[in-house]
Amino acid sequence: MKAYELCQRNVVTVRGQEDLATAAWIMRERNVGCLVVVEPFGMQGGWRPVGLLSDRDIVTQVIARDCDARSLAVSDVMSRPVSIGPDTSIEDALQRMRLGGTRRVCVIDERGRLAGILALDDIFEHVGKPVASAGKNRHREDLYTPASGRNA
Repeated sequence: MKAYELCQRNVVTVRGQEDLATAAWIMRERNVGCLVVVEPFGMQGGWRPVGLLSDRDIVTQVIARDCDARSLAVSDVMSRPVSIGPDTSIEDALQRMRLGGTRRVCVIDERGRLAGILALDDIFEHVGKPVASAGKNRHREDLYTPASGRNA
């Protein structure tokens, strides 16, 4: 499976010059824990990811330090994004997340424009589906072993 097949394509974005209070409001309104910080790509159109801003970034770098979120821009707190191509395998994406110390990677097209975002949770959900459906197919009586007279 390739990264683009699992990634979220409807990405919630913010510009780097936006204040953190507005970014936090966007996260709440859109029910997301991370925003991709973008800038215009230029003549070709689209957006280029330049950072990631997570709810954890706001808590650890702003609230825990007792800073005023309205006095800081998103670019003051954002982290550098880890990016992968759309054809990157899920295994390679996981490796990039581990090496980058992040739970999310930006999926970019061949020109460097934002195509989606892949989160560790997206991968867990995909991997967990076969496991969950396997459990649904078993009945309680399947777990009973008549030879022992006990439940397995």
